[in-house]
This record gives sequence, C-alpha cells and structure tokens, in this order.
Amino acid sequence: MDHQPKFFENLSGTGKAIGVLTSGGDAQGMNAAVRAVVRMGIYVKAKVYFVYEGYQGMVDGGDNIVEVSWESVSSILQVGGTVIGSARCKSFRTREGRLQAAYNLVQRGITNLCVIGGDGSLTGANLFREEWSGLLEELAQKGKIDEEAVKKYAYLNIVGMVGSIDNDFCGTDMTIGTDSALHRIIEVVDAIMTTAQSHQRTFVLEVMGRHCGYLALVSALACGADWVFIPEYPPEEGWEDSMCVKLSENRARKKRLNIIIVAEGAIDCHNKPITSEKVKDLVVQRLGFDTRVTILGHVQRGGTPSAFDRILASRMGVEAVLALLEATPDTPACVVSLSGNQAVRLPLMECVQMTQEVQKAMDEGRFVEAVRLRGRSFENNLNTYKLLSHKKPDAELPKTNFNVAVLNVGAPAAGMNAAVRAAVRVGITEGHKMFAVIDGFEGFARGKIKEISWGDVGGWTGQGGSILGTKRTLPAKYLEKIADQMRTNNINALMVIGGFEAYESCLQLHEARSCFEEFCVPICVLPATISNNVPGTDFSIGADTALNAIVETCDRIKQSASGTKRRVFIIETMGGYCGYLANMGALAAGADAAYIFEEQFDIRELQANVEHLTEKMKTSIQRGLVLRNENCNENYTTDFIYQLYSEEGKGVFDCRKNVLGHMQQGGAPSPFDRNFGTKISAKAMQWISKKLKETYRKEEGKVFANTDDSVCLLGMRRRNLVFQPVAELKNETDFVHRIPMEQWWLKLRPLMKILAKYKTSYDVSDSGQLEHVAMHSPKEAETGAI
Repeated sequence: MDHQPKFFENLSGTGKAIGVLTSGGDAQGMNAAVRAVVRMGIYVKAKVYFVYEGYQGMVDGGDNIVEVSWESVSSILQVGGTVIGSARCKSFRTREGRLQAAYNLVQRGITNLCVIGGDGSLTGANLFREEWSGLLEELAQKGKIDEEAVKKYAYLNIVGMVGSIDNDFCGTDMTIGTDSALHRIIEVVDAIMTTAQSHQRTFVLEVMGRHCGYLALVSALACGADWVFIPEYPPEEGWEDSMCVKLSENRARKKRLNIIIVAEGAIDCHNKPITSEKVKDLVVQRLGFDTRVTILGHVQRGGTPSAFDRILASRMGVEAVLALLEATPDTPACVVSLSGNQAVRLPLMECVQMTQEVQKAMDEGRFVEAVRLRGRSFENNLNTYKLLSHKKPDAELPKTNFNVAVLNVGAPAAGMNAAVRAAVRVGITEGHKMFAVIDGFEGFARGKIKEISWGDVGGWTGQGGSILGTKRTLPAKYLEKIADQMRTNNINALMVIGGFEAYESCLQLHEARSCFEEFCVPICVLPATISNNVPGTDFSIGADTALNAIVETCDRIKQSASGTKRRVFIIETMGGYCGYLANMGALAAGADAAYIFEEQFDIRELQANVEHLTEKMKTSIQRGLVLRNENCNENYTTDFIYQLYSEEGKGVFDCRKNVLGHMQQGGAPSPFDRNFGTKISAKAMQWISKKLKETYRKEEGKVFANTDDSVCLLGMRRRNLVFQPVAELKNETDFVHRIPMEQWWLKLRPLMKILAKYKTSYDVSDSGQLEHVAMHSPKEAETGAI
C-alpha cells in the first residue's frame, strides 16, 4: 500500500454522545467491547453513556441511561457475560416503546448507538434508525420535545458488533464469545475423555447451536470426535447403520472411547430432530456400549473470555467508535466484523439478510446451499472434518507409491500434534505412505524414522508439546546423513512443522539442492511456535495457547494486586526478539505498558511510564501491570526495570516482578491452535500431493522438484492462506533477531496505549471503507480462507 497513513487525530468526538448497550443472549467478551467503546469514546472527547438492561433500559430511561467515566470500565475485561445487563424486550418491538426510547435518548443528546448483540438485536437497531426522524416529529407534535431538538438530533447513527457464542452471523468469521465457548466445550471434552478411556465408554455430548452447527463442528474437529450432528449437514438416509459400523470399527482398532457431538438443533434429512437421547438409545440398543449423555448447557456461555475474544472485542470496540465518528446521514447502519485477520465494516442489513437466507435454505432442505452461505470458514471446517474423521477401507484408497515424511523442528508448541495427525490422515487418504521422523533433523540423520498409520495418531489433537519429539538442530551439519536417509527410505516429500528453525532448515535444504539431488522434492513448512516470529504468516500454531497462558496468569496477578492496592507487577514473557506475546498479552490483560524490541524505548519513556502509574494511583484503580518481552533491551533488563520502578515509585506504590518462563510453552492446545493446526496441515498435504504429481518423472521413475516454488511456507496473510516460496521470504526476514521485517500486530500497539490512557497516534488507513458481504464461489473455499 503506497497511500499515506490516515490518522484519527482529525476525528473529534467533541459534542457527540455515544450510547452503548448489550442485547440478546450474553457472550464472553462483551465487557471487553463495552470497555473499548467507553475508553475510545472518552479518548476522542465524546460523552459515553451506558444503557443498562439492553433495549428495556432504553425504553425505561431514568437511571438505566448513565454517563460513564474512564474508571467505570476498570476490571471488567476479564469478566464473562455483560456488566451492563441484557434483557429480552417486548416493548421495544412496539412503536410506542421505540417512541419512548427515542425520547430518553434525545433528553441526553445521544444520537450514536453502539449495539452489541445478535442478529435480532441488530435488526431492531436498524428499524429504530429508519424510524428515528418520524419518531422525533411525533414527539414534537406531542409537545415532548421542541423543533430545535428535532433539527439538532435529526439523525441516529448505528454501529453493531456481533456478540453471540453460536457464530451464526454471516459476514464475520468469528463473533464475540465463540472462541470462549469453544474453550468451555474443549475443557469438558478433555476431562470426559480421561474418564471415558478408563471405562471404555461412549459419550454423547450436546452443545449449543439451535440453528447453527459451528460450535459442534469445530469442537468435533478439535477433539477428533467419531461423529457429529449439525443442522446444516444432516446425515444421509441409513446414518444409524453407518454410525454404528464406524463406532464398532473404532473399538476393534483398540480405541477405548467414542465421542459423539450433537448440536441442539441437529436434524435428519427429513427435518426431524436428532436428540442426544435418541443417539444414546441407538448406540445402547445396537451395540450394547456403555453410553452416557452430557448436556453442556449454559456452561458454554459462562466463564472468563479467552485472549482471542478480548482482543477481538477490543479491536471491534475501537473500530465501532471510529465508524460512528465517520458516519454521515447517508451511511447505512454498519456492523464491525472480522474477515481473516482484518477488521472490516459491512452493511448491517446485508449481513442480516444473508443470515436469514441460511435459515431459509435449511428450512427448504437446500443444505449444500446453507453450508455455502455460512461462509468459507464454515465450509472449510466441514470439508476438513469429513476428510479426517472417516477412514476409507484400504481397497478404496488410491495408491500413489509416494513416501512423505513429517517432522517437528525447533521448540515445542501446542497444536503441533494436531498438525501431525491431520498430515498423516490426509496423506493416507491421498494414497501416500506416511513416515514420522523422531527428534527433528538430528533424529533424521540418525535414521529415527518409521512408517505411521491412521490409528497411530488417534487422540493426538488434544495433546500439548510434541509427541514426535523436536530439536532445534538445523540440517546444515548433517546434510549428507539426511540425504542418505532420504535415499534409503525413498522419501519423496517433506512436511516440516516448527518455528523459525523450521523455516531456516528448509532454506538450507533448498540451498543444498545443487549438491544433493535427494532434496529436490516438494517441501512444505508449517509455522508452529509460541513466539509467532515466522515470516510469511500472521499467526503460528501455538501462539494462541501461549497467549491464553499469559493472560490467565496476568488475571490472577491483577487480582492479587487489587487486594493489596498500590502495587505494580512487572511480568516477563517469552518470544525471543518478537514482541507479539508481550504486546497482545498486554492488550488482552489490560496492562499499562508493554516493552518490546520492535519499538525502541529509552530512560525517558520508562520515566514517563512511572509518572503515568503515579497518576493512576491517585484514582480508584490502584494497581499496575507492565509486560516486558525477554529480549526487548539488553541493558533495561526485567531486574533493572523492577529496581527503577521500585525506587521511583517509593511512597506511592511498591513493585513485584514475575518471570513466566516455560509455562508458556506447555499446556493442552487451545481450540484455535487445534483447529488452525488441523486445517493448515490438511491444506499443506493437499499441496504436497499436487506438487508430487506435477514433479514426477515417469521415464526416470522418480520425483524431481528443483524450482523455488517447490519449497514453500504455508501462512495466513490478512484474509487468506498462502503458499510462499521460502527463497522469496528471505528478503522479508531479519535473520539476526529472527523476526519478520514487517509485523501486522504492531498496528495494534496504539490500541493498547489508548486503552491504558496514553496519548498516541493511531493509523486508521485500513479501516473506514464499507465493504459488501461477498458471496463466494465453491472454488474459493478450496483456495483461500482458513
């Protein structure tokens, strides 16, 4: 992009009043959105009002609509649900109710509304906006407001954010609360798996999703469930037989447990409900398996929001305020949503119409259409699930005679095992022989390589660390031995899963091709590292799990600091020279500052931070949280910063420090990492198959790939998954500090500072354009989205 950055300094909210309300079912992360709207609103000098109890509070007025301050939203970031309450409201559905609501808003001069809720709440908001001028005229006729007010408050601007755990809103990849709900489901599934294993039981789990199967589908993907029932993809006629055959086959393969996931709105192809009880009775009658039902219910809505939801909601909240400041009488009501890794604005009614289209398609039995309308991310999930859950009989599998090896390189990262599982299963489905390399390139050189089967990787998705074992050793010093092993085992392609070392290793193999023909095979790198420092991708497998570990610890530390009062904690995070974990951890935990290598700082900045905290101690929020990346500065160490703060803060606050260390590398992978690892690995394996076909030389009977585009890294860039030749990524890499030269998340740096009350400039070049809801072609689902 060559355009000049556009900053929001010229967007002033002076004289504007913004009302924020949450409506419909609650979702974790709503509070983070409310906090961001309030703080960004106050930051641009607008007045901000809470509307308590959703539309009901707007109709009732009085104490339900209250102006708020910066401190009003302190300590709510980590709280689930919504602190301003939500209620279903019948009176707002009547014109009389909306008339009263308009009167209450005009009394306070509120003409900008930020609505956080589901499609029903947003449709209501749009109707209110369309009727607004008529309502004001009616109020003037009744003598409740004067003509002056009608002119002054002539237009109502509306911006929506979708808060719904079901992820049932078209136009956005993720709604606020979905990721947290998946966390709750996966925690339960992981716990159930241990008890089911002990007793050889079958568990039928019912998850929420009356009209949308997203939660059921993704949790089935994330835990490797045996069967899943969702409203958008009813099972074919005779599913009872196929399911029972599959369950008994799995038992015969020595699998001690079966997990079946049912969405509460699941139906068969005749539109008849499939209930968890019905599934249980079927398994008991036909197979005699010991079977239990667990209905998760409202557990899924509860608990603290995940790091992903906090960051998503904070980004959307800030974007919503910008959208309100830029709104004109002609801009349609918009909804702020997420596409890939981009915050976008979409016309609210286009999204609502498309969401209703899905329901209509399902009611009419057009299920293929319904899946397509749900969007490319949903379609991709479904295709990946179908690929991985059912093994075809050997006789039906193609035979390619290609051997593909999978290995882990670098430090362990949660989600690596999910990626290995997907690679092995997709490889087998494509007809290849799959080999696992133990202990990275070091193990490869020593011949620690064995064939791996479909059943060998069962139950791997939920395991943390690296089951294959991983080493940081690069191949350069073992090139000859590795080439020998490639020849001996006749390896025709490599999938390397790991961090910066994996990327560097593949560069070395690429450069060694001139000496060793064995390396002239398709090679694909999958980025997996908690540091998220691999060039060519916005996200790495494992970073989300580490971020959640950091945020969980910060929550506990903040709680302890709230009790003692006047205490500042300095927390050191991992990440090498990459500040991703420190910066995003700070944004998700509501920290006061984050020191990172990418943004150089000096003693003056440290001094300014101490003064900022001193000021903060005079308010009602008497605690501080500062994150520091382990390599942000060789002289300003964690100890140095701790000592400086302790000295400068004497008499005002005391200090504690905490080095988080290797707890950031461990733990069960988060739903995001399981899903991301599984999907990109399946995609990479399909790319390898395509390359193998393209580079096979029939006359010589071997694979020969020596072009740059046969050694690629698969990464997520903005909205799409892209294969990029590692040779090209070289120019985008700072090899000394092992980080990409450009990192997308640095654009979110000002967001953290604004929400911590620092004056800063924020580049809004990427936002502001109202896009349209894109209908994608079936082809697109295969190529782009994640």
